Amino acid sequence: MALQCLPLRSALRCRPIPSLRRQTARFASTTPSPIDVAALLSKPTWSVASLLPSTSSSPSTSSTTITSKQLHHLLRLSALPPPSSPAEESSLLASLSQHLHFVDEIQNIDTTGVDPLQGLRDETKQGEREQELGLEALREALGREKVVGRYHRRIRRVRDAGKGEGREGVEEDMGDVMGMAGKQVGRFFVVEGGKKEGG
Repeated sequence: MALQCLPLRSALRCRPIPSLRRQTARFASTTPSPIDVAALLSKPTWSVASLLPSTSSSPSTSSTTITSKQLHHLLRLSALPPPSSPAEESSLLASLSQHLHFVDEIQNIDTTGVDPLQGLRDETKQGEREQELGLEALREALGREKVVGRYHRRIRRVRDAGKGEGREGVEEDMGDVMGMAGKQVGRFFVVEGGKKEGG
């Protein structure tokens, strides 16, 4: 039952809203009629075969027909070789007309009020649990962080040495770079080059 609360002094006193009380009583008295599942499933209302053209209809009777010229144009656009024989061309035309009939049937479906598909994912309880990002999944990343600073605290991530992250990992992967240098001064390479003339 819905309650209506009055402001200020009467805030502690709540009373039921009479209009909602009548509606809830009316809805509670109606019982849904049982659905006979066996009778509902005994007569098919739709078949996948309706998406395919019937075997009795020829490709020329379909709503969209593809000519030989259009077929050759589509094959050129797709960078596919043209058919080698008239029999192969007729089989390609028949297959293409079946595909077009299928697409036409799919496009004729009324989708008003149906939300478009956002993504393909496992929406079962187990799938949702696998996709959750919990503390256990973040424990390793949180272990590589340390808080630095006294007045303005910042999080600094500790790099993994030897895994390719940070300076140490790069130097280990490259080996002894300074050993390959012809000349060096301290920890720097020396590259000899001539002066440009006129500059």
